[in-house]
Amino acid sequence: MQKFVTTLIVIFSLQATLIAQTLESPSEFLGYAIGTQFSRNHQVIDYFKSVAKALPNEVKLGQYGLTNERRGLYLAYVSSEENIKNLETIRENNLKNTGLLVGTPTETDIAIVWLSYNVHGNEASSSEAAMQTLYTLLSEHKDLLKNTVVIIDPSVNPDGRDRYVNWYNETANQPYNIDAQGSEHNEPWPGGRPNHYLFDLNRDWVWATQVETQQRLEVYNRWMPHVHVDFHEQGINEPYYFAPAAEPFHEIITDWQRDFQTEIGQNHAKYFDKEGWLFFTRERFDLFYPSYGDTYPTYMGAMGMTYEQGGHGRAGLGILNDEGHVLTLIERLTHHTTTGISTIEMASKNAKKLNTEFGKFFNNSDLKYKSYVVKGNADKLNSLKALLVKHQINFENPTVSKVSGYDYSTGKQGKMNVNAAALVVHSDQPKGKMVKVLFEPNAKLSDSLTYDITAWSLPYAYGLDAIASTSKIQSGIISSRKALQVLNDAYGYVSKWDSMDDAQFLAELLKNDFKVRFTEKPFTSKDTKFESGSLIITKGDNKHIKNFVEKLNTIAQAQVQPLTEINSGFSQTTPDIGSPDIKLINKQKVAVLSGEGTSSLNYGAIWHFFEQQLHYPLTSINTDDLGKTNLDKYNVLIIPNGNYRQVIDEKIMEKLKDWVHSGGKVIAIDGALRSFAGKDGFSLNYKDSETDEKKANLTSYADREREYSNHLITGAIFNTKIDNTHPMGFGYPDHYFTLKQGRSTYSLLENGYNVAYLNDTKVYSGFAGQNALKNLDQTLIFGEEPIGSGSFIYMVDDTLFRSFWENGKLFFVNSIFMVNNNAYEL
Repeated sequence: MQKFVTTLIVIFSLQATLIAQTLESPSEFLGYAIGTQFSRNHQVIDYFKSVAKALPNEVKLGQYGLTNERRGLYLAYVSSEENIKNLETIRENNLKNTGLLVGTPTETDIAIVWLSYNVHGNEASSSEAAMQTLYTLLSEHKDLLKNTVVIIDPSVNPDGRDRYVNWYNETANQPYNIDAQGSEHNEPWPGGRPNHYLFDLNRDWVWATQVETQQRLEVYNRWMPHVHVDFHEQGINEPYYFAPAAEPFHEIITDWQRDFQTEIGQNHAKYFDKEGWLFFTRERFDLFYPSYGDTYPTYMGAMGMTYEQGGHGRAGLGILNDEGHVLTLIERLTHHTTTGISTIEMASKNAKKLNTEFGKFFNNSDLKYKSYVVKGNADKLNSLKALLVKHQINFENPTVSKVSGYDYSTGKQGKMNVNAAALVVHSDQPKGKMVKVLFEPNAKLSDSLTYDITAWSLPYAYGLDAIASTSKIQSGIISSRKALQVLNDAYGYVSKWDSMDDAQFLAELLKNDFKVRFTEKPFTSKDTKFESGSLIITKGDNKHIKNFVEKLNTIAQAQVQPLTEINSGFSQTTPDIGSPDIKLINKQKVAVLSGEGTSSLNYGAIWHFFEQQLHYPLTSINTDDLGKTNLDKYNVLIIPNGNYRQVIDEKIMEKLKDWVHSGGKVIAIDGALRSFAGKDGFSLNYKDSETDEKKANLTSYADREREYSNHLITGAIFNTKIDNTHPMGFGYPDHYFTLKQGRSTYSLLENGYNVAYLNDTKVYSGFAGQNALKNLDQTLIFGEEPIGSGSFIYMVDDTLFRSFWENGKLFFVNSIFMVNNNAYEL
């Protein structure tokens, strides 16, 4: 027996030697000590490829997608040789354990851990740590892989990473400069944090507006890991943060999830304590808003956790922080490597329990609401369906005609008539807890101090009527979308105007040089009533287009856009088609400000909206060039959220006024309104608080933060009054649920149109402090102020925020094409 054991020891030693000979460390592969340079994205991926080639039986590397800038997105599957052979069986067993795949699992004792690195491109230590973690795991901790499959995404955001790394490598001193004021510690606009379209990918998990997220979710939902960790960086003066998270925790988070993240944190602490490293837990980073890399996995049953290393884009290779400590890249990646291995260790030790508790999470019998029923605009319903499909959430049509329960439109118990076109989403499906999170009318808050917005309920976001029912609503198979009829030769064709589908159709027509009209007043033709905003395409306007009907039909079929044929310009009820109330739409030339002063996130949302949603050309003008820009080349100038104190001086202000007076149109969003509020020549004014009294603040130091929350609105939903006779309100009913994120309030316009405004301070969902609410009544949400031949359009609330508030996007399109529609340009 002793001889046998001795032989085994010799075999294992030989194996370890062979691994050491075939597996290069990151430093050996890169040609420099890891942490002494920033590795470009392709170097990170090349290292993973080299490891997969050296150890093909233990590492499987696969490409799951491409970024907008054509960089590859990869996942490495790391485990024992036996597990890699049975990888598909392990995956299927896990899905069977949740009920997402039919059948009984043959075994459930393999833990699945997913580690995501570099979702924020300038938090660049994490991709370095990904390489080191892979090497350390395979060279020192292979025992953990016997019952664990580790999935590593080395760079969630390659475009952002390379934006940061390339800038740093070409900017930094040699050797690096630790002075925080040095240029290498101050990134230029827009920074490396976001992706190509300047979206924050760590807030896109649910909304899935970006290609990186969409492609990642396909694989994530095929695996449904038990543990998911998102590796981040925070300010240079913060040490290291790891689980357990801070309150508020969403109420669906189980006791097991709460307790086990604490156990994981305690295991990390053991290693940090040994080295004397500083860290903190249970502060700042809560588990509430569902679109993060920790919350989304948590609501899908996993142990979702964020790890935050001090550093961020300011740290570079090394920086002197405020405590006199030189924080280096080597130190940062070492900390991330430590927590990564510690996480895998805890998953391996608790693999059986992880599987058991993971399976329990998908029992949804105790959820209060059994069904969510939504009805409304068909295009908006289809958009909602598309989102649910991305998350593999099931839905059906009702087989009843009336439902009762919580009515989203009133915030009270009520009833709603429905037909087969409505949508039913049940909570007794495997992903029922995520259904609750996304559809619940008002998520329960255990603490008002949160890291992000506190309301996102999908019926409000998509502009749909909804009922949440405590009993399961009878439903059946989804009805299919009917094919469109081929157009006949007619006087003209009318399209409805109430969704983004209609906006995309208009954009496509304009790009193809069709002349399109819209009606400012409802009219009836061919026994059909057409509402304000309806698009009209006449044969007479489009004689310049050869095969006009054929080309129009091709676009309508491609866009799945129903059109109603009209046989005469003589309407049954006025206006007639030739009326001055039916105007030609100008093929608008649109510009947007970018660069210093603008919010990169809002600019990115606008950029993405035009290119990927509206599909309409947009010109970006850098704020540094605004003074010398010939604005007469454009019809519309969009000023994103931002701080323009250093941009819009007196000279620029006069330039904007003159341009608008001559027929230009400025669309100012959120913080951009500060540039015009209270200024000479504008009727836009801040609403002064009547409740704030000038007196000494006796609130204790310890309570200041919580007391300040009384003045905040952290992403709450309010019902607004809409003037839908104004072109900006075309396609909307007389009310609109808005997502309000800040406490800035503006009085109603005296010389202009108050298109959307608050006349009710009831919070339908989310948190708003009592002091903030006192100043909201009779305040502006959207408005137009005509000046000369043009207009300033004010959008207090950002309808393109993270691109998920679908119901607000038509306000933006109306502002571009329909508000103050000037003479058609030939």
